[in-house]
Amino acid sequence: MSAQVERLEHNMVKVTIEVDAAEFKKAVTQAYNKNKKSISVPGFRKGHVPQALIEKMYGPEIFYDEAANNAINSTWTKESESTGLEFTSRPEFEAVQLESGKPFIYTATAAVRPEVKLGEYKGIEVKKSVVEVSESDVDAEIGKEQEKNARLVDVEDRGVEEGDTVTLNYSGTVDGEKFDGGTAENQQLVIGSNTFIPGFEKQLEGVLVGEDCKVYVTFPKEYHATELAGRDAVFECRVTKIQKKELPELDDEFAQDVSEFDTLEEYRNSVREKLLADRESAAKRERENEAIDKLIEASEMDIPQAMIDSQAEQMFSDFAQRLQSQGIPVDMYLQYQGSDPQKTLESMKPQALKQIQTRLVLEEVAKNAGIEISDERIDEEIGKMAEMYQMEAQKLKDVMSDFEKGQMKKDLAVQEAISLVESNAKEV
Repeated sequence: MSAQVERLEHNMVKVTIEVDAAEFKKAVTQAYNKNKKSISVPGFRKGHVPQALIEKMYGPEIFYDEAANNAINSTWTKESESTGLEFTSRPEFEAVQLESGKPFIYTATAAVRPEVKLGEYKGIEVKKSVVEVSESDVDAEIGKEQEKNARLVDVEDRGVEEGDTVTLNYSGTVDGEKFDGGTAENQQLVIGSNTFIPGFEKQLEGVLVGEDCKVYVTFPKEYHATELAGRDAVFECRVTKIQKKELPELDDEFAQDVSEFDTLEEYRNSVREKLLADRESAAKRERENEAIDKLIEASEMDIPQAMIDSQAEQMFSDFAQRLQSQGIPVDMYLQYQGSDPQKTLESMKPQALKQIQTRLVLEEVAKNAGIEISDERIDEEIGKMAEMYQMEAQKLKDVMSDFEKGQMKKDLAVQEAISLVESNAKEV
């Protein structure tokens, strides 16, 4: 076998690979063995028709397509590695010579890692960030904790108000006819949450416990149930319970309930410190992102479209897997969003390009700055992962491939490159 590389435009290459005739003959035999049970010839039992007879009857090319795939699958990995190139897209294969008794020749066209002409990564000017935490910020954060610990208390002496949680029975009709999903009992609804059809909740305000009322609404034109979209409806409602939130008092007892601190003052101080730390981290990320964006602008690289397409496909696959892990079919989700796989894939391509550019410039920074990750550092990271997965570090290390460890080194080098760029940025 031999591989010849032809450089194309925009960091694309065409690799021509020749598989000798004897190897291709083995691939043909492999295809015959896989398919012989499905071929019927009078006078022979299925699976026992000689290969030569089948080829004589149907032509020797009957097994060529599958044999070509077999030959490609068995040779591409090794031959691509022999080129020393870093391929960044799925190759497109094409058979060039596919004849009996001759070498099988095919081509693989794919994107390769672009060279990066790196801009100056030290002293990049970024917007100065001012990180502050006011007492009102602390109050707001503690207020969220109050809301989480609020309890609902029954209200008997007034009608429904915004913010109340009501329990109600209702029955809806359109043109006097009931419709699916329009009837419920003991339904809880937070007034002002805009959970129901626009205008529904507002009309419940002022209604007393046990009181009946009519609610008049119009379904939105884009309503998911098309048979109801844009139509007027009437709901016969009865409020059976009104409840309001009662917030806990802000005192030492509250602090003890929601934190490890004994006093409200200690709790407030801890909230202030956490807010400050969070905002400093956010400001740091903003500086990193701004500096990297400017570094990308100052650098030169020719990103092949096939590389962008492959990255977008990987992003879509990850997205679909996340939905699937939540029990949500991706097609159903996209239909609900008014989209489809192709539209979603296209919408991901700008982000895919940005991810590629970011990774390339940061890998080049790591290379330029001589950033190297030691084996000891990898062992430390594996130890952290093992602790997270509640495994023994050595067992985790043993099951990891050399490729995975190498990828971990690259990822850590990129993280250090980010820190290097950010720490050398100038705030203006």
